[in-house]
Amino acid sequence: MLFFAVFAGFLAENQREHFVEHQREKQYINSLINDIKVDTARLNSLIESRNIRETKLDSLMLLLNSENASQYTRDIYYLATTIPRITLFQFTPNDGTMQQLKNSGGLRLIRNYTLTDNIINYDAAIRTLLRLDDQEQVIVNIQREIAPKILIGIELGKFSDENNIPVRIDESPALMPNYKVSLNEFNYRMVSLKNVNKGYRREARKLLQQATNLMYTLKEKYQIK
Repeated sequence: MLFFAVFAGFLAENQREHFVEHQREKQYINSLINDIKVDTARLNSLIESRNIRETKLDSLMLLLNSENASQYTRDIYYLATTIPRITLFQFTPNDGTMQQLKNSGGLRLIRNYTLTDNIINYDAAIRTLLRLDDQEQVIVNIQREIAPKILIGIELGKFSDENNIPVRIDESPALMPNYKVSLNEFNYRMVSLKNVNKGYRREARKLLQQATNLMYTLKEKYQIK
């Protein structure tokens, strides 16, 4: 009898632990879904911002390489001021739950191994996108070194307000004398920026699709509306 009493107690305790772990699993999933919702909103906004950035890069190259570039310097200086501002075009994941899952062993609570793989793959895709930030920053730094050969620094400074936000002003500064000598080098870096912008946007679209699919799958598997 004592054996059966101990065994029954063991089963009850084991069942209670499974119940607690199942509740924690559902809490993690709910929290993860909320994080992914924020990610998808950010990615949609980011993709649109990247579209705008490409338009600005194209406009700057078109105006600067035109025969009458001196007539468009107000726009050239304004657009050039916006080029190094890449923070607004970078993705910051809402990954609080993901970090908990990885650091506290929470992934073991997810009993569906396919879901676990999908979650891990989503996190890896985020890291891939974030690595493009460093690549873009390197190109921007090089572009900054070439810009003084094209633009007059003291004039460029007038196109930022007291909060360092790019602004348009009613002045048309001159370009550097003999700027055309360095124009090809400047164009090369601009093309590099355009390419990394396209690559970032492509990866952001892929990540958005992955996030959408993962969120749908989690909701379906856990019957969450």
